[in-house]
Amino acid sequence: MSRAESLAVRAPSPLWTFGLLRSELVTTFRRWRTLALLGVLAAVPVLVGVAVRIETRGGAPSGRGGEGGPAFIAQITNNGLFLVFTALAATLPFFLPMAVGVIAGDAVAGEANSGTLRYLLVAPAGRTRLLLTKYVTTIAFCLVATLVVAVSALAVGALLFPLGDLTTISGTQITFADGLGRALLIALVVAASLTGLAALGLFVSTVTNSGIAAMATTVGLLITVQILDQIPQLHAIQPYLFSHYWLSFADLMREPVYWDDLVKNLELQALYAAVFGSAAWARFSAKDITA
Repeated sequence: MSRAESLAVRAPSPLWTFGLLRSELVTTFRRWRTLALLGVLAAVPVLVGVAVRIETRGGAPSGRGGEGGPAFIAQITNNGLFLVFTALAATLPFFLPMAVGVIAGDAVAGEANSGTLRYLLVAPAGRTRLLLTKYVTTIAFCLVATLVVAVSALAVGALLFPLGDLTTISGTQITFADGLGRALLIALVVAASLTGLAALGLFVSTVTNSGIAAMATTVGLLITVQILDQIPQLHAIQPYLFSHYWLSFADLMREPVYWDDLVKNLELQALYAAVFGSAAWARFSAKDITA
């Protein structure tokens, strides 16, 4: 067999690539840890819905709403669809990103820690292809986790509260179908808001061979960034923190929609994904795999 024929035999085919992605998705979503994370996320809307139902059993909600999650909370008793927006606002600052940080941090370091990383690279995957598969799997988890929160909130909202036409933050009326469409769009925006963190976690995962250390570091960075984003004296750097525009999804509930912060959020996530994705590739492609 010639050298060219040998290289052709060893080159991974597109079907093999899809098989690798499918295997990675199945492995990730079958883990008890992943199922536990999704279960916790699904429970948050239940707790919020039940708490609001108990508190407002005797009448209208007593709290005042602002422009983010609190405004949605004040509207839940009028329309259960607002529980979707409230649940996403409640889980986005910590619960959703923490779950993504666990999955992203364990992506490569977990394989190294369990001794399976070398065997994956023996197969005709290539480091770039394997790293891309890990990132796509993490993004898939971002989407699934966000939809789990949204669907759980919609189900609980329909059970505990009335559904129908709803009033936007701007005070205009939209139909229930339009509101449902906006809820889906908000869920997609929330999932996209986590892509920068996913790339950061993947980079951290390539730096260490300890899955626990990678997960702890990613979650630690998440908490640190959240704290920095709340310090007024650091206002100059806050627009560059990946979490700064996370709650801009509330602007989708305005009429007309305010796009400025939404676009800034997506651009910032793309920047983080590009920078830390490149850093992860540079680190992983030159890394000495010993496990």
